[in-house]
Amino acid sequence: MATINPSSPSRATERRSTVERRTHDVKGSLTTMGWIALTLLIAGGINWGLVGLFQFDLVAALFGDMSALARIVYVLVGLAALYSIFTASRLSSKKTV
Repeated sequence: MATINPSSPSRATERRSTVERRTHDVKGSLTTMGWIALTLLIAGGINWGLVGLFQFDLVAALFGDMSALARIVYVLVGLAALYSIFTASRLSSKKTV
């Protein structure tokens, strides 16, 4: 019976899971979708920090209080958070050997 030697040249490159490939490119940096989500989460975090510290809503100040554009920004930040939760849960459930 043949066995696979992990140090053999054919096994030198390991296969990555689908989630890992979607989240990171070959070099290990974030994909475009990952960068967009991260940027939106940072903007949302800064906005919530301003609301909590100074009662100043930057999104409302820039785009109008609950205008269509402000609501779109809020929805995009929420979607970025959901995407990040999904990605983080997939990455954390991946088994490392």
